[in-house]
Amino acid sequence: MAGQANAGKTPFRVKAESIEACNCNHGCNCQFAGVPNEGKCEFIVGWEVKDGKFGNVSLKGVRAAVAAKYPKAIHEGHGHVVLFIDEKATDEQVNAFATILSGKMGGMPWEALAATIEHFEGPIRKAVEFRAAGERSLVRVPGAIELQLTPLRDVISGAEKEVHIVYPKGGFFWNDAKVATTQTMRVQHGSLRMEWPNRYAAAAEVNWTNQG
Repeated sequence: MAGQANAGKTPFRVKAESIEACNCNHGCNCQFAGVPNEGKCEFIVGWEVKDGKFGNVSLKGVRAAVAAKYPKAIHEGHGHVVLFIDEKATDEQVNAFATILSGKMGGMPWEALAATIEHFEGPIRKAVEFRAAGERSLVRVPGAIELQLTPLRDVISGAEKEVHIVYPKGGFFWNDAKVATTQTMRVQHGSLRMEWPNRYAAAAEVNWTNQG
């Protein structure tokens, strides 16, 4: 593949819409104290690539979703992770996207997260439905993942509230996220099962690269 980076690593840059949810309370305690509210970490993250390339392979339009369980905080390891990539993606796109998430090509956050995974499944080719709509975003993998966000509401007036978590100097996953709550958050895939309604969720733009 043309354009190899240093040390034989394929260069990549990705800009994507990201939708995430976990079993933490709103705000996600991991953002502030480094450990999940429930002691364990269970989450879903979905993406739709708006622009990006892995070497010469365009990743624009690729949709993917991850479901994962960790017995404690993510940084303490032993994660069980399942990766779904939309069946419309080409073989080259699937291989490229999965390679980025493996951390083998470097680049944050995947380079750091790779060492925390004990059991990995995928990439599994299935339809991935993705709708980026801020606090009303949606990720669905039929028969496996169901994630629907809904806005936070004021407990007194019932009015919708717009809440952001912002990292002015840059965050680990994203820099600025719109915080929402889970109307539906469900995973059913083999032994990986979870259901966490009314918990933390967020929508953001993410940017990944292994270049300077």
